[in-house]
Amino acid sequence: MIEIERTDYRILHELSRDGRMSDVALGERVHLSSTAVARRRKLLEERGVIRGYNAQLDMGTLDLNMMVVIMIELTSQAEHVLNEFEQAVVACPSMTYCSFISGETDFLMFVHVRSFEDYDKVYRRELSTLPHVAKIRSSFVMRKVLDRTLPPVLFEGPRAGANPMWHRATETV
Repeated sequence: MIEIERTDYRILHELSRDGRMSDVALGERVHLSSTAVARRRKLLEERGVIRGYNAQLDMGTLDLNMMVVIMIELTSQAEHVLNEFEQAVVACPSMTYCSFISGETDFLMFVHVRSFEDYDKVYRRELSTLPHVAKIRSSFVMRKVLDRTLPPVLFEGPRAGANPMWHRATETV
Protein backbone atom coordinates (compact mmCIF):
# COMPACT_ATOMS: atom_id res chain seq x y z
CA MET A 1 0.00 0.00 0.00
CA ILE A 2 1.23 3.48 -0.84
CA GLU A 3 1.73 5.83 2.10
CA ILE A 4 -0.15 9.07 1.53
CA GLU A 5 0.39 12.19 3.60
CA ARG A 6 -2.46 14.30 4.99
CA THR A 7 -1.63 17.16 2.66
CA ASP A 8 -1.92 14.76 -0.26
CA TYR A 9 -5.33 13.64 1.01
CA ARG A 10 -6.42 17.29 1.08
CA ILE A 11 -5.21 17.66 -2.51
CA LEU A 12 -7.04 14.48 -3.56
CA HIS A 13 -10.19 15.67 -1.82
CA GLU A 14 -10.19 18.96 -3.71
CA LEU A 15 -9.35 17.28 -7.03
CA SER A 16 -12.19 14.79 -6.51
CA ARG A 17 -14.53 17.79 -6.38
CA ASP A 18 -12.97 19.57 -9.37
CA GLY A 19 -10.33 17.75 -11.40
CA ARG A 20 -9.81 20.81 -13.60
CA MET A 21 -8.75 23.01 -10.68
CA SER A 22 -5.56 24.95 -11.38
CA ASP A 23 -2.52 24.49 -9.18
CA VAL A 24 -2.92 28.08 -7.98
CA ALA A 25 -6.53 27.54 -6.89
CA LEU A 26 -5.67 24.15 -5.43
CA GLY A 27 -2.78 25.68 -3.49
CA GLU A 28 -5.12 28.28 -2.00
CA ARG A 29 -7.51 25.54 -0.86
CA VAL A 30 -4.81 23.38 0.79
CA HIS A 31 -2.54 26.24 1.91
CA LEU A 32 0.46 25.43 -0.28
CA SER A 33 2.24 27.26 -3.07
CA SER A 34 1.24 26.37 -6.61
CA THR A 35 4.73 24.93 -7.13
CA ALA A 36 4.38 22.60 -4.12
CA VAL A 37 0.91 21.54 -5.30
CA ALA A 38 2.16 20.85 -8.83
CA ARG A 39 5.00 18.73 -7.46
CA ARG A 40 2.67 16.74 -5.19
CA ARG A 41 0.09 16.27 -7.95
CA LYS A 42 2.78 14.98 -10.31
CA LEU A 43 4.01 12.51 -7.68
CA LEU A 44 0.46 11.29 -7.03
CA GLU A 45 0.04 10.74 -10.79
CA GLU A 46 3.40 8.96 -11.12
CA ARG A 47 2.60 6.68 -8.17
CA GLY A 48 -0.73 5.75 -9.75
CA VAL A 49 -2.89 7.30 -7.03
CA ILE A 50 -4.34 9.64 -9.66
CA ARG A 51 -5.00 7.51 -12.74
CA GLY A 52 -6.34 10.29 -14.93
CA TYR A 53 -8.91 13.02 -15.36
CA ASN A 54 -12.22 12.83 -17.16
CA ALA A 55 -15.51 14.62 -17.68
CA GLN A 56 -18.59 13.22 -15.98
CA LEU A 57 -21.21 12.99 -18.70
CA ASP A 58 -24.94 13.25 -18.10
CA MET A 59 -26.20 10.17 -19.94
CA GLY A 60 -29.77 11.51 -19.97
CA THR A 61 -28.81 14.59 -21.95
CA LEU A 62 -27.12 12.26 -24.43
CA ASP A 63 -30.41 10.38 -24.80
CA LEU A 64 -29.10 7.32 -22.97
CA ASN A 65 -31.47 7.71 -20.05
CA MET A 66 -32.08 4.03 -19.27
CA MET A 67 -29.49 2.12 -17.28
CA VAL A 68 -29.64 -1.65 -17.28
CA VAL A 69 -27.94 -3.79 -14.65
CA ILE A 70 -27.04 -7.16 -16.12
CA MET A 71 -26.01 -10.25 -14.20
CA ILE A 72 -24.36 -13.04 -16.16
CA GLU A 73 -23.81 -16.60 -15.03
CA LEU A 74 -21.28 -18.63 -17.01
CA THR A 75 -21.29 -22.33 -17.83
CA SER A 76 -17.93 -22.74 -16.10
CA GLN A 77 -15.36 -20.78 -14.13
CA ALA A 78 -12.39 -22.36 -15.88
CA GLU A 79 -9.67 -19.84 -16.63
CA HIS A 80 -9.99 -20.09 -20.41
CA VAL A 81 -13.77 -19.59 -20.14
CA LEU A 82 -13.34 -16.48 -17.99
CA ASN A 83 -10.66 -15.09 -20.33
CA GLU A 84 -12.72 -15.69 -23.47
CA PHE A 85 -15.80 -14.12 -21.89
CA GLU A 86 -13.89 -11.06 -20.63
CA GLN A 87 -12.26 -10.48 -24.03
CA ALA A 88 -15.66 -10.63 -25.70
CA VAL A 89 -17.15 -8.16 -23.21
CA VAL A 90 -14.36 -5.66 -23.86
CA ALA A 91 -15.34 -5.76 -27.55
CA CYS A 92 -19.00 -4.88 -26.75
CA PRO A 93 -19.56 -1.25 -27.75
CA SER A 94 -22.58 -0.76 -25.46
CA MET A 95 -20.91 -1.97 -22.26
CA THR A 96 -20.00 0.74 -19.73
CA TYR A 97 -19.01 -1.44 -16.75
CA CYS A 98 -18.20 -5.08 -16.10
CA SER A 99 -16.83 -6.84 -13.02
CA PHE A 100 -16.21 -10.45 -12.07
CA ILE A 101 -18.01 -10.89 -8.75
CA SER A 102 -18.55 -13.50 -6.04
CA GLY A 103 -21.88 -15.15 -5.30
CA GLU A 104 -24.47 -16.80 -7.52
CA THR A 105 -23.74 -14.48 -10.44
CA ASP A 106 -20.35 -14.43 -12.13
CA PHE A 107 -20.37 -10.99 -13.78
CA LEU A 108 -22.10 -7.69 -13.11
CA MET A 109 -22.45 -5.27 -16.02
CA PHE A 110 -24.01 -1.89 -16.76
CA VAL A 111 -25.38 -0.72 -20.09
CA HIS A 112 -26.93 2.66 -20.92
CA VAL A 113 -29.64 2.63 -23.62
CA ARG A 114 -32.28 4.93 -25.10
CA SER A 115 -35.29 2.61 -24.77
CA PHE A 116 -36.49 -0.95 -24.22
CA GLU A 117 -36.22 -1.46 -27.98
CA ASP A 118 -32.62 -0.25 -27.88
CA TYR A 119 -31.87 -2.73 -25.07
CA ASP A 120 -33.47 -5.50 -27.10
CA LYS A 121 -30.96 -4.75 -29.87
CA VAL A 122 -28.05 -4.75 -27.40
CA TYR A 123 -29.32 -8.02 -25.95
CA ARG A 124 -29.61 -9.70 -29.36
CA ARG A 125 -26.43 -8.31 -30.95
CA GLU A 126 -24.06 -8.25 -28.00
CA LEU A 127 -25.17 -10.09 -24.87
CA SER A 128 -26.60 -13.18 -26.57
CA THR A 129 -23.39 -13.60 -28.57
CA LEU A 130 -21.09 -13.66 -25.54
CA PRO A 131 -19.32 -17.03 -25.12
CA HIS A 132 -20.03 -19.53 -22.33
CA VAL A 133 -23.16 -17.79 -20.99
CA ALA A 134 -25.57 -19.98 -19.02
CA LYS A 135 -27.96 -17.27 -17.81
CA ILE A 136 -28.56 -13.56 -18.37
CA ARG A 137 -30.64 -11.54 -15.89
CA SER A 138 -31.42 -7.89 -16.56
CA SER A 139 -32.84 -5.24 -14.26
CA PHE A 140 -33.78 -1.72 -15.29
CA VAL A 141 -32.77 1.10 -12.96
CA MET A 142 -35.94 2.93 -11.96
CA ARG A 143 -34.34 5.88 -10.17
CA LYS A 144 -30.78 6.82 -9.34
CA VAL A 145 -30.47 7.53 -5.63
CA LEU A 146 -26.72 8.05 -5.34
CA ASP A 147 -23.90 8.29 -7.87
CA ARG A 148 -20.50 8.91 -6.28
CA THR A 149 -17.08 8.34 -7.68
CA LEU A 150 -15.54 8.20 -4.18
CA PRO A 151 -16.95 7.46 -0.72
CA PRO A 152 -16.78 10.54 1.55
CA VAL A 153 -15.29 8.38 4.33
CA LEU A 154 -12.03 8.42 2.36
CA PHE A 155 -11.57 12.04 3.38
CA GLU A 156 -12.93 11.99 6.92
CA GLY A 157 -10.69 12.78 9.85
CA PRO A 158 -9.64 10.42 12.64
CA ARG A 159 -13.14 10.51 14.19
CA ALA A 160 -16.30 8.42 13.55
CA GLY A 161 -15.54 5.61 11.11
CA ALA A 162 -12.48 7.21 9.65
CA ASN A 163 -10.47 5.64 6.90
CA PRO A 164 -7.68 3.54 8.47
CA MET A 165 -5.25 5.01 5.93
CA TRP A 166 -5.84 8.44 7.47
CA HIS A 167 -4.37 7.27 10.80
CA ARG A 168 -1.13 6.30 9.06
CA ALA A 169 -0.95 9.58 7.20
CA THR A 170 1.85 11.88 8.21
CA GLU A 171 2.12 15.63 7.85
CA THR A 172 4.95 17.17 5.89
CA VAL A 173 4.83 20.27 3.79
